[in-house]
Amino acid sequence: MKIFDSIATREALDFESLISRLRQAFIDGCHVPLRHSHVLNTGSENEGTVLVMPAWQDNGYLGIKTVNIFQGNAQRGMPGLHSTYVLYDGRTGAPLAQLDGNEITSRRTAAASALAATYLARRDASRLVLLGAGRVGSLVPLAYRSQLPIANVEVWDRNPQAVAALVDRLTRLGFNAAPVTHLEASVRRADVVTCATLATEPVVFGEWLSPGSHLDLIGSFTPRMREADDACFQHAEIYVDTDEAPQKSGDLLGPLSRDVMTIGSLSRTLTALCRSEVEGRVNNSQRTVFKAVGTALEDLAAAVQVYEKSN
Repeated sequence: MKIFDSIATREALDFESLISRLRQAFIDGCHVPLRHSHVLNTGSENEGTVLVMPAWQDNGYLGIKTVNIFQGNAQRGMPGLHSTYVLYDGRTGAPLAQLDGNEITSRRTAAASALAATYLARRDASRLVLLGAGRVGSLVPLAYRSQLPIANVEVWDRNPQAVAALVDRLTRLGFNAAPVTHLEASVRRADVVTCATLATEPVVFGEWLSPGSHLDLIGSFTPRMREADDACFQHAEIYVDTDEAPQKSGDLLGPLSRDVMTIGSLSRTLTALCRSEVEGRVNNSQRTVFKAVGTALEDLAAAVQVYEKSN
């Protein structure tokens, strides 16, 4: 069994090729059962969530990712998420590789959002406002720039040190990057707004979003998490990464319970977009929203890319 550490995993997952592979993976499809989710140490400062995410192809590859999410780690100076990925031969069950799950997760998440944006953002989108300067958020500008003319990036986070570090890094990578000084004003002039936080209350509000803008919601992947208020979804074209999203995300469960939207309005998935079964953006004035909770299909596609590049 091959072992790919974080550096080897990252180097094999450049965004241009990964986004292309994800597009094909959504077109081809694979078997993705509902992920297992378990809460540990409920109600304590050490509370965490364990996700187990399998996926497999017929007569192809089988992969299983284990993700541990501990929000209290921020107070310990540690990342809030740790994960591992194991890739198998789907015909025999023989293990092929163990990969760094954090790199798989963060890079495929940013890549999937950029893939959705190729259908939903304006083709001339150049100004991105990023809420969340963590592992995933820090990759979003690079993923987007591989597909769209993103040049200006404003960064917001509750941690000013994280903002400063990311702005410096993005500047060195050729972006016109700056910290957000007034969040509402930054969002109002944005072409794309990406939220990649662990928030449990809204951090972006619909009244701030301009016509023609694209709202990308990455962070809320449990019922208790929420990044957007109800108005973000009103008078907007809403898309989701998978059919599981309405069952997983507080961003959708709340508005559904308040009749802000119906379950029928959440049928436009990333699979349908990639297969040209539904339309994406049709003009420069409509407002679009993409809500992602992640899918094991993306993990499998990324792991296969790493493994096959090594052969």
